[in-house]
Amino acid sequence: MSSVVFPGLGFQVNVKDIAFRVFGWPIHWYGVIIALGFLLAVAFCSRRAGRYGMEQDDIIDLLIYAVPLCIIGARLYYVIFYLDLYRNADGSLDFMRMVRIWDGGLAIYGGIIAAILVLLVFCKKRKLCFLAFADLGSFGMLIGQLVGRWGNFVNVEAYGGPTDLPWRMGIYDDALTGVYQYMEVHPTFLYESLWNLLGLLLLIFLVEKRRKFDGQIFLSYMAWYGLGRSWIEGLRTDSLYFFSTGLRVSQVLAIIIFVVAAAVLIVRLCRPHSPEELWPNRMKRVSAPEAPAEDGAEGIWAEAPGSAEEILEELKGEGDGDDPA
Repeated sequence: MSSVVFPGLGFQVNVKDIAFRVFGWPIHWYGVIIALGFLLAVAFCSRRAGRYGMEQDDIIDLLIYAVPLCIIGARLYYVIFYLDLYRNADGSLDFMRMVRIWDGGLAIYGGIIAAILVLLVFCKKRKLCFLAFADLGSFGMLIGQLVGRWGNFVNVEAYGGPTDLPWRMGIYDDALTGVYQYMEVHPTFLYESLWNLLGLLLLIFLVEKRRKFDGQIFLSYMAWYGLGRSWIEGLRTDSLYFFSTGLRVSQVLAIIIFVVAAAVLIVRLCRPHSPEELWPNRMKRVSAPEAPAEDGAEGIWAEAPGSAEEILEELKGEGDGDDPA
């Protein structure tokens, strides 16, 4: 049992590490919360699959491969940058400790990298549009991250440095001083959870409604998450560093991701889009019964008669003039 105090807000929370036991085996709250975030993400994406030309079965089939490989990726990323934690007294590596993920040590960036690689291979094998699937998966990533960060709260971890802000978090720990004592710190787990919630709402109510090309939502997600993580990571006290340097791995990577994703997104949005480029979006709206036609010009596409080939030929004919913006 741990106590977390919010002195500026006037309340205290007692948190337990273990939720319940199964045949004597402890089930931790951290795992329960991660599982909840995962299930909510799958449910949300499954309901939206048709809008992106996917079937619910595609999502389930992908997860069979993605879940274990993403866990491996998240663990491998953590071990690489914390390699000294897994050395024996003689300097050799303890491979058994490296695989004990139940002792903690997963990095979200490792999971994201693994997810992208798995999705690339999966879409190639299934002949699915990678960027459209990535757009859909971006919602799931944000849901999983905004819920999963509360697992850090239960574990009393992933917090920031000292602060006197009204929403400061009072805890007992030894991470900052090496001596177990009371301290008041930034609740960075909360910052990231709220940042991801805001990002999810922006994707749903703003970006998705104005989606012009496959990959737009994915690029928006990467830019948003990179921007948020770049400043939140600077507040944390448990960052991974580039070996013996003072550079925070996650902060540097977040800045790179933000700059690259934002630049590509701006270039793609600013250049004209021909009807052929918009065709994948329009075709998915035609094929998705749960996605009603929208008012205005887009409704014309959703009601277009004839086969896909006939509509495409008609689109090409209309695109001979000026390219629409």
